Amino acid sequence: MSNIFRRMFDALLGRGDAAVTVPPMDGALQPDTRIDEAGVVAELRAPDNLVWLGGRLLCSSGGEVLVLDAAAVGRGCALSEARGATGQIDTANARPPLESPSVYTRFDARIACLAAFGDDTLVAGLDSGLLVVRGGAHDGRRIEGWGQGGKIHCPTAMLMLDAHTLLVTEGSTQHRPADWQQDLMEKNASGSVWRVDLRSGESICLARGLAWPNGLLAVDGGKRVRVSESWRHRIIELAADTPSTPQEVLGDLPGYPGRMTATPDGGAWLAVFAARSQLVELVLREHGFRRDMMREIAREHWICPSLSSKNSHLEPLQRGGLKQMGILKPWAPTRSYGLVVQLDADGNPLASRHSRADGRRHGVTSVLQAGDTVYLASQGGDAVLSLPASTPPPSRLPT
Repeated sequence: MSNIFRRMFDALLGRGDAAVTVPPMDGALQPDTRIDEAGVVAELRAPDNLVWLGGRLLCSSGGEVLVLDAAAVGRGCALSEARGATGQIDTANARPPLESPSVYTRFDARIACLAAFGDDTLVAGLDSGLLVVRGGAHDGRRIEGWGQGGKIHCPTAMLMLDAHTLLVTEGSTQHRPADWQQDLMEKNASGSVWRVDLRSGESICLARGLAWPNGLLAVDGGKRVRVSESWRHRIIELAADTPSTPQEVLGDLPGYPGRMTATPDGGAWLAVFAARSQLVELVLREHGFRRDMMREIAREHWICPSLSSKNSHLEPLQRGGLKQMGILKPWAPTRSYGLVVQLDADGNPLASRHSRADGRRHGVTSVLQAGDTVYLASQGGDAVLSLPASTPPPSRLPT
C-alpha cells in the first residue's frame, strides 16, 4: 500500500520514477572523443556481438558470423576518414582499405546475441527466437523453448558458464530483439533470465519481470551473475543457479546499459548503447502523446533513443541540438551516442570512452577486451574499433 501512495506523490511532485531529470556525465563518465579517435578493425554493416573463439576475433553482422583481422588494428585511419577540409585524401595518414572479413558461419535469421566457450563452441541466439549451437560437445543442438511449453521470444544476451551451462537473457515476451525501441516506448517489463542445460535442454528461470535485460557477467566464480537492465538504467545481481531476488549493483545510469565483458583484473566493460535525454524521459511519462506518436509516425522518426542519426530533416530535434553556423556542438542533446564504461570488481565506474553528439561512432552494442586491447562494435557507426585498455584521461574537455 505504501508503494501505491509513494508512486502517487512522485507523479504529483515530479520526483523519483516520475522525474524527467537525467544524471550528468561527469567524474568517471566525463565526456571525451576517444571512441571517434579509435583504430578501425573493420567497416561492416551494423556490427554486433563480439566474441573471442579459438584465438580469433568474431563479430556478428546480420545473419553472419565474421572472422576479423585483429592485426589490422592501429594502422591509421580509413580513407573515408582521411579527407581534409578540401576533401582531398591525406595519403600520409590514410591506410589501404581493410580486407573483407571471412565468414565463420551463417544462420537463416539475424543474429541477436552470441556466446563462445573454449576453442570451438559457439552459441547463437537468433531474432526468430531460436538458440543454435555450432561446434563443441553439443554441436547441432537447437533450443526453441524454455520448457513447459514456453517459447523463446527475444534472446538479447548469452553467457557460457561452462561447457554445458548457458545463461540467456530474454528482453521481452512482446517483441523481437530488433524491436527494442517499441518495447521501451511501451514501457514493458516482461524480460527474464534463464539458465539452460545444453545436455538435456532443461531450463530454469532465475528472474522475471525485468525491463529489457541485455547483458550478462559472471561474478564470484560463476556462483552469481550481473545483469544489465536497460529500461531501468541499472545493473543488478542474481544467483546463477537458482531463482533469487535481484539486488541493485549500479543504478541511475545516464544511458541504457547493454552487454558486459570481464577484464583481467576482475572488473568489467559495459556497453551503453544510447544516452538518456530529458525529452525522451518526458515523452515516456506522457502516455497519450506517446501512444499517438507510435500510432501515427514512422518508427525512425519517434522521439526515442537511436543507435545512429540519419541526419534527416524529419528527425525530432531538441533546442540546443540545432546546428549553429553549420556545426553541431558536441554537448548538444542527441538521440544517439557512443559510450563504454570501465567498471571495477564492485561494479563502480572507473573510466569511460565516448563518441559525443557530433561524433560518428554511436550505438556501441558490444565490447570485448583481449590482452591490452579493447574492441568495440559500433552498430550505429558501421565499424568495429579498437582502443588501448589503459589510456590517460584527456587533459581538457573537448569542445
